[in-house]
This record gives sequence, C-alpha cells and structure tokens, in this order.
Amino acid sequence: MAKQHETGVEEYDRLFGQETHDNRILFELSIVAVFQAGLGWKTAASKIPVFRQVFADFDYQQVAGFDEPEFEALLQNPQMIRNPRKIQAIIMNARAIYRLQPEFKDFADYLWHFSEQQTWMMAVPAGAPLNQQSSFGTVVAKDMKKRGFKFLGPTTVQLLLLASGIIQRQETDEA
Repeated sequence: MAKQHETGVEEYDRLFGQETHDNRILFELSIVAVFQAGLGWKTAASKIPVFRQVFADFDYQQVAGFDEPEFEALLQNPQMIRNPRKIQAIIMNARAIYRLQPEFKDFADYLWHFSEQQTWMMAVPAGAPLNQQSSFGTVVAKDMKKRGFKFLGPTTVQLLLLASGIIQRQETDEA
C-alpha cells in the first residue's frame, strides 16, 4: 500500500514498470491509463489518491456494482477528472474484469496469460517514446475490446502493460 505522504505521481513513478500480479494495482494502473488519454500521465497520476477514494480502494468487484447514484456522485466530485465517458469506462471495465471469471482466475491471470506468465521483452531503439505500440499490445487491446473494455486502445494498453511490468523495454543501439 502507498505511503500516506506519497503523492499520486510519486506512487505511479514507483509502481511504473514493476512486475505486478496484484489485482488492485493492475486496476489502479488501468484507471490511470484510461484517464491519461488526452491529458498525460502526470495529470492522471496526480489523481491517484482521489481515484483510490472514489473507486473503492481499487476493488474492481465493488466498482463493478456502481450504478447511477455512484456515477452521479463521481461526476459531482470536484476533485475528480469529471469526464463522464471515462468514468463510465472505469465502471464498465470493472464489470469486464468481473466477467473474466471463470475463464481466468482474475485480472492478473488474464493480462499475464498473453505472455504465458512471463515478462515480454520489447526491443526498441534508444530514446524511443514509451507509447510506441507493439504487436503484443495491439493483440491485448483487441481482446480487451472484444470483452467489453472501454478507453483501452492499443496505445493505452501498451502503457498499461509497460506500467505493470508485463512488457519490459530493452533499448538497442539500432535506429
């Protein structure tokens, strides 16, 4: 669990790229991924303490049960990034995670199955941007879309996979 004095950006920076199978952390990283689209990771990550509070301490099972009253409360919260489509996407994504069972044990099992439970090494030219897409990230994004996930396209999923340590970048000298 994050230290009380740690800011959202510090927490995200600490978590980013660390291999995790923790469902709460994976859900947290997916929330940041959804909200960073069009805003940037620092803006989204700065809201992690707010996200933790309003999204049931990143318990996707609780968030999957959110209905109109919770949705409206999120839209009225002045500390939130109040984008109704993104808020609705988080609720829908929590429900999509819930529906992964019994095919998968949990969200971690689902995400890691694409790499056969191993870290996937991605060779990139030195200095390549983090959001450089890969065929691996595209495959995961297409499957997530088919399963009802929202706001998680190839670039966003690529960042989620990097953040969770499923993909590790290996810089090469080749341009």
